[in-house]
Amino acid sequence: MSKGMYVPKESQPKQGGTAAAKARDGEKGGKKKIVAQNKKARHDYAIIDTFEAGLVLMGTEVKSLREGRTSLTDGFVQIDGGEAWLHNAHIPEYHQGSWTNHSARRKRKLLLHREEIDKLESKAQETGHTIVPLALYFKDGRAKAEIALARGKKEYDKRQTLREKQDRRESDRAIAAAKRKQRGQ
Repeated sequence: MSKGMYVPKESQPKQGGTAAAKARDGEKGGKKKIVAQNKKARHDYAIIDTFEAGLVLMGTEVKSLREGRTSLTDGFVQIDGGEAWLHNAHIPEYHQGSWTNHSARRKRKLLLHREEIDKLESKAQETGHTIVPLALYFKDGRAKAEIALARGKKEYDKRQTLREKQDRRESDRAIAAAKRKQRGQ
């Protein structure tokens, strides 16, 4: 390409830039920075369907989330008046906050599409189904929650899941040991 020649913007090669520039150009990286996970929910419930929801947070809550000190173990989602709300998620007060600090266990609004809210509400009405938070994370600088429509497991189901997990781990170890032994010969 000679100097001074006009080249349309579409045909110019893209160069690395800021996240804002990439988002503006439609190149979302989708990098997730996980803040908290609810491992107990995956043990206690059979996950049927998962959804990604935005969170409506105060400034001190975002700062506290970025420090990574949060817990979802007692959290649950409730549909109230056509809106999804996250209850009992513990986001501790921001230690450098002032009188503008938030309460640790307040209910927080979840941002979902109308069809998703309607689907969750109809399925949650069925016996044995509930909506639980699985994870809180930052995606492209925005706080998101992964929520799931779930059905409670019976005690024998939990034992069976643990047994399968243990068997899978043992077989993976045996395969890895055999590969190491084969490479050593």
